[in-house]
Amino acid sequence: MKNSRIRVLLIGAAGRMGKTINALADGDPNIDIAARCDLGDSLEPPIKNCDVAIDFSQADTTAEICRVALEYSKPLVIGTTGHSQEQRRIIEETARSVPIVFASNFSIGVNVLFWLTRKAAEQLGGDFDAEIIETHHKMKKDAPSGTAKTLAEVLKAARKMQSEIPTRSIREGDVVGEHTIIFSGPSERLELTHRAASREIFARGALRAAKWVIDQPAGLYSMQDVLGL
Repeated sequence: MKNSRIRVLLIGAAGRMGKTINALADGDPNIDIAARCDLGDSLEPPIKNCDVAIDFSQADTTAEICRVALEYSKPLVIGTTGHSQEQRRIIEETARSVPIVFASNFSIGVNVLFWLTRKAAEQLGGDFDAEIIETHHKMKKDAPSGTAKTLAEVLKAARKMQSEIPTRSIREGDVVGEHTIIFSGPSERLELTHRAASREIFARGALRAAKWVIDQPAGLYSMQDVLGL
């Protein structure tokens, strides 16, 4: 696939992220958005002639997307958030047979933030309390965001704890996305913050993941795998 254009099925093409991916792909000589699907469209005809599918639609379409990808042995890049435990289980089972990049956030900066958060939690230890604050545009349906949930999972794993991480979700204006992790300790406070200025950072990461995943064996991958972090 390295010497030809990668044919992409874009699922959720009419949404905010879908439009951004489509626009960015127009300037990428290695990507061809060969087909576009939205709510109610059949996935089977277009996926047959594509190399990979990028999904930024809705969580309740996950089962059908995974079924079709499995039937036609097509890699997936899933950027949709707000999945239930059952929907996540379906993704995990599908990844036993096809390669899937499943990420709550495709920004390179945010994935470095995940790495920094883990390192900070390990070094600061139990003397520092952790809190997450996330802000998105008022149209975003899920709260906390998928990125905030991932940050909470990173913190819990680093501290080997099961208790929930306090998370505050703010929905206002047209904020693309802001995430802050606050570590509060005796007489000092550390904050790690990422602010997204444009959805292009997510679209760029999703396209990068699509190029990467087509050469991978079956498995469930994160954006950190794509970046080699």
